[in-house]
Amino acid sequence: MNTDTVNLIDRSYPEVVDDILTAMVGGVVNEPIRFDVKVDLYRLAKPAQDIRSITSTITNPQTGETERYTFKKAIDYVFSARDNAVIWQQEGTLPDDETVFYVDYFLTNSSSPITDINVGSVTRTIGEAIGREIATVYQQINQAYLAGFIDTATGKSLDLVVAILGVTRKTKDFAQGLVSFLRDPAATDGNITIPEGTLLRTAQGITFVTAQAGTLQRGQVRIDLAVLAGEGSKGNAGLVNAGEINTLAQPIAGIASITNFEPTILGGEDETDVALRSRAKAALRGLGKGTLAAIAKVIFEQRGALAEVSDPNSALDKRSDPGKVVLLVESEPERFAGLRAEIEQTRAAGVHALVVARYIFFKPRIVAKLKSNITATGDIKVVDEMIAALQGYVNSLSSGQPAVGKDMLNALKQVKDLDSFTIVDAIAWQTEVGRDSTETLVDAILDSIQNTPPADPQATRSAIAQVVQSAPSLVVPTGKRTPNRNLVVGASGQRATDSEIEAGEFSVVTPAIANQNWWIVLDLERADIVLQEG
Repeated sequence: MNTDTVNLIDRSYPEVVDDILTAMVGGVVNEPIRFDVKVDLYRLAKPAQDIRSITSTITNPQTGETERYTFKKAIDYVFSARDNAVIWQQEGTLPDDETVFYVDYFLTNSSSPITDINVGSVTRTIGEAIGREIATVYQQINQAYLAGFIDTATGKSLDLVVAILGVTRKTKDFAQGLVSFLRDPAATDGNITIPEGTLLRTAQGITFVTAQAGTLQRGQVRIDLAVLAGEGSKGNAGLVNAGEINTLAQPIAGIASITNFEPTILGGEDETDVALRSRAKAALRGLGKGTLAAIAKVIFEQRGALAEVSDPNSALDKRSDPGKVVLLVESEPERFAGLRAEIEQTRAAGVHALVVARYIFFKPRIVAKLKSNITATGDIKVVDEMIAALQGYVNSLSSGQPAVGKDMLNALKQVKDLDSFTIVDAIAWQTEVGRDSTETLVDAILDSIQNTPPADPQATRSAIAQVVQSAPSLVVPTGKRTPNRNLVVGASGQRATDSEIEAGEFSVVTPAIANQNWWIVLDLERADIVLQEG
């Protein structure tokens, strides 16, 4: 559905009645006006006598979800007859920025013979009767639409949607219980996530699946998760004693063991829509996942390429720690976040996937002056427009192409509210993507033996052995950012001076390394821009 269709059918009964009554007296219904936080006065298209109502969408600050809202007159907005305009009150509730709000209003020169729409009038009674039928049809259309999606379908409709995946709702005939996941004492750092739908079993082959996801927080040694008997263990077959659920079908890094401290039981309720929805999504994520081929396919679909893999089974010079896979990818910076999210959804449960790309991050610090004073919320929007303008320029760069200071300044000229601006500093970082194995090993050995007594051959031997054992971790990419001011160069090709940066006579360049494609990435936040009033 597009925005206009959603606005049409996702309306409540009172809104529909208001529209009907306003139209009956010759008023204007649902005049669309786009909201901009930098502006508080919006003129109407026709001469208005008064405003009947204003509706739009707002983001609920507690849930973060978008919901429809009818704004309150004299609190959220006022009508200015002199300006024939809506004036929004900054202390009231405002529509979301860049969304459309809809105005119903009465005309000053209406030719409609109907004037009485008060409660109890014939006009209002007829309007309410018609509005009830229209609102009912709208809701039926909306429910039919929502019934086709896993996130919004409910009841029997949800059963039909998840049946495509071969998933059926578990009834009260399936045993349930609690299983405790215990942290490995050696894995003391980091969080460990157990996905919903994780397969467990007993020594006799009776299967169970986790009915919810859970995360062992750093320092937490145990977490209890609800489990349900598997499809082949319906009824009494799923009743097991305490301690019998003790095997993970697929090991999870950082989990030492699992067990149920209490026997499983029957007598629960049928699986809820929320639980069924989560289990269906887990089944979908599990199809064809967990292999390098599946990960490479995901990367390809995101228009990237898998350049190098480091895992526990790799050759010695590219072997990562157990339970960890390092993926060096070739990807445009604007696609990297989506690519990494898809890899997280594709990786095997319990395996940490570190995604690394050859990126040069740079942060320009900017001082800008406005042409005129605007609202406080408008200041934030101008800063966001500056970031978007620079981001658009950087996104246009190809691999190996430098970010030029003059071009950045030209991009900022797109922001119409700015009077002047200066880049006062530029900082660059280089992603750590691993080094030559031979050179790295030699350097590490030299550093190690410098700290051993020269007359103690055994100590020297132990130091060298320790370095050799840890050699793989020295060349595996880490993805860390290493500061490198030499990548910000002036006209001479040397490190740019402060005066060159402020004049825009500088460039952020990529390393000139054979067979390696490096990309420029903008790392700019609101705090990096100082905005001065006009």
